[in-house]
Amino acid sequence: MKHHRPSCAVVILLASMAFAQQSAPTAPDTPATKEDVQKLFEVMQIHQQMRPMMDSMMRQQGIMVRETLKKRYPQTSAERLARVDKMMQDFVKNMPMDAMLDDMIPIYQKHFSKTDIDAMSTFYASPTGQKMMREMPVLTTESMQASYARMQKQMDALMQKADQMEKEDQEKGKKAPVIPPSLQNN
Repeated sequence: MKHHRPSCAVVILLASMAFAQQSAPTAPDTPATKEDVQKLFEVMQIHQQMRPMMDSMMRQQGIMVRETLKKRYPQTSAERLARVDKMMQDFVKNMPMDAMLDDMIPIYQKHFSKTDIDAMSTFYASPTGQKMMREMPVLTTESMQASYARMQKQMDALMQKADQMEKEDQEKGKKAPVIPPSLQNN
């Protein structure tokens, strides 16, 4: 009668599976609490970071919107463009930052465990994490500037599609303005 000896690979596989089971946590990590996420937001200085980042993004978006309006409606007056600029500034100024942060908490809780949140808090409290947070507004501005030409091409393509749709609607006898009347030139 032949004795079957397990191969070395099988022994290693079984041993590694046993080790993995012993070292693996028996229960999933505990969920992050609202307070855990709020602590992370404090360490990240999210509230202080949001305003400059929103301002930077809206400045870049404002430039793109102005250029698009000038291309699409060359007769648009400087006064009308100034009104659009003011409208965008008011939009950012009236942004409910605290409420937006509150809305983000359950999203963080959904995607990150307490261990994850604690690790991120540790990182953002470190000198490197703090440097990242200090540099974030500049990174955002420079990133937006670097991608401006690409985004402008996309905006131009979108406006061409909108023009085509408007032309098709007019041919069908439907008048569907693509740009809001408040932005149209008289």
